[in-house]
Amino acid sequence: MKNRGLPFTLDVALVVLFVFIGTRNHNTDQDAAGIASTVAPFLIGLIVGWIGTRAWQKPTAVATGLAVWISTVTVGMLLRHFAWDRGTAGAFIVVATIFNAFTLVGWRVAQENIVSRRRS
Repeated sequence: MKNRGLPFTLDVALVVLFVFIGTRNHNTDQDAAGIASTVAPFLIGLIVGWIGTRAWQKPTAVATGLAVWISTVTVGMLLRHFAWDRGTAGAFIVVATIFNAFTLVGWRVAQENIVSRRRS
């Protein structure tokens, strides 16, 4: 992947997708302001992960995805609970962790497999 901005944009889109699906499934915060306030802590977590790992240096590496995923969920849940005063029920934490692992790490695993097959 030559465009370094594309991985960040993809990560942002996947985190927004996570929130959009959740708000639709639970019939909550479906307007733009509601989605924005729900996604904000997770986007901050994503940005912290990108900066903390200098993800722009190896944006498609699986290790980068793992660190960004952990930051997105951990920082996102902490901010959601303490700064946004929103719920962090156990089931929500599990779903957020699994969905974001599947997406934030998953696309990098797929990318790595595609690149390695092309080299073979």
